[in-house]
Amino acid sequence: MDSTGTLARLEAVIAERRAADPETSYVAKLSARGVPKIAQKLGEEAVEAVIAAMADDRDGLVGEAADLLFHLLMLLGAKGVPLAEVLAELDRREGISGIAEKASRSQ
Repeated sequence: MDSTGTLARLEAVIAERRAADPETSYVAKLSARGVPKIAQKLGEEAVEAVIAAMADDRDGLVGEAADLLFHLLMLLGAKGVPLAEVLAELDRREGISGIAEKASRSQ
């Protein structure tokens, strides 16, 4: 299974549905409410993922992680940031110690 392909397909579906009728599309409805609402929803999903993890709820964590990725893609799309740019940043960081990478950002 190609998870990068899955995310790229989801990104495309979100972009397509952004222009749909808000009465029939969750993406269109949330997008119409603007970036602050999308960001709020992303935060809610992150908290729900943490709660599921802390409760040792594996199935809940899987579901909340999927919701978190979905809403992250919505926020990235709303801000005009393509998934490919995020993946390129992850590729750039590959093989770099997390401590060293974080230190390089504070300079």
